[in-house]
Amino acid sequence: MRNDLTLIYAYGGKTLSERERYLFIRILEACNADCFMCEYGLSRDVFRYTPEMFAELLPEARRVGVGFVRFTGGEPLMHGDVEELVRLGTEHGMRMSIITNGMMLPRKIEALHDAGLAQIIVSLDGAGPETHDVFRRSPGMFANGLEGLRRAAALGILPRVNTVVGPHNFAEMPRLQRVLTDAGVQQWELSAIKLNRHIAYPDPDEVRRTCDPIYDADPATNLIPLGRRFYGDTPGEQELYFGESITPRASEPLCQLVDDVIYLDPKNNRAFGCSCLPHRSEDEVRGGSPVRQPDGRQWLDSPSFRRHQDYFRDNGPSVCTGCSTTAAGYSDDVARLGAVPAWQF
Repeated sequence: MRNDLTLIYAYGGKTLSERERYLFIRILEACNADCFMCEYGLSRDVFRYTPEMFAELLPEARRVGVGFVRFTGGEPLMHGDVEELVRLGTEHGMRMSIITNGMMLPRKIEALHDAGLAQIIVSLDGAGPETHDVFRRSPGMFANGLEGLRRAAALGILPRVNTVVGPHNFAEMPRLQRVLTDAGVQQWELSAIKLNRHIAYPDPDEVRRTCDPIYDADPATNLIPLGRRFYGDTPGEQELYFGESITPRASEPLCQLVDDVIYLDPKNNRAFGCSCLPHRSEDEVRGGSPVRQPDGRQWLDSPSFRRHQDYFRDNGPSVCTGCSTTAAGYSDDVARLGAVPAWQF
C-alpha cells in the first residue's frame, strides 16, 4: 500500500477512473452529544448501516475509483459493528477514516487500529473542557477526545481535529493551536459555523488580529489549519463572510472537488458530490441522486448523479454558501498544483 503522502490526483495526467476518490458514509444518525449547531444532537434514530450493505457496495465503490472511505454520523462509535465495517473496508483495499466526537474513542481505539483504521478525526471546538464540553453539552468529551487522539498517534493512526469556529469560540483558537500541536495532532480543519441565519461578529478586525497569526505561524513548530482561512483569504471573501455569512468557496471557474467526493446517505438513499451538500434538498440536482436503483442495484455514478456533479462543478464557485475550508482548499490545490496529497480532504 502506498504511503499516505502519495500524490493521489495528477490533474491532466490521469483519467477520472484512475483517481482515488473519497467516499463518505453516514452509518447512523444517533448521537450521544448535544451540540447546539447539529441537527443530530442526542438523536436516538435506530437506522444502522450494516456490514452486509457495505459489502454489497464495495465492488461498486472500487469500480468508480474510491480509495478512501470515511464514516460519519451521528456518532459512528455508537455503531455496534463499527470495527467490522472498518475491517471490511480495509480488507478490500480501502483506507479507512472515522469522524467522531471522541467520547468513546479511548476504549475503542485499539480495536479500530486492529481493524485497520488509517485516520481518526475528532471534533474539538474549545481549547479545554471548560469551554468545549459546554459547547458540545457533554461533560468529559474534551478529555476523552484528546486522550484518544494521543493514543491514535502512538498506534500510527493519522490524528486529525475538525473545529467548528464562530463568534462563540474564535478567541480560543490560538490556545487550541498550541494544545493540538503539543498533542501531536497532524491535521486540523478550522471551518466556520453554519447556521440558518446570519453569523454576526461585532468586530471583524478582532477576528483577523486573533486568527491571522494561526495561519501565518511557522509550520515547523505549529499545526497550521488545512485549506483556506475560515473567514476568507482575500478582501472580497472576507466581505462576503462577515457581511453575508458566506464561507470561502472554491475559486472560479470550476469546483474541482466534486469529481473526487461521494457522500452517501444510505438511510435516505441519496448520494452527493460533496460532504457540504447533504443537508440541501431544494430539487433533484441540488438534492443529490438516488443510489439504489429500481432494479435493486447500487449505482454511484448514475446519470442523475453525474448531472448533480456537473451542476456543482460548473456553478459551485458562485452558488455555494456553506463550503468548508478544506473543500475550497482542495479544489484550489488541484487547479493550481495539479496534485493533492492523500487525506487533504
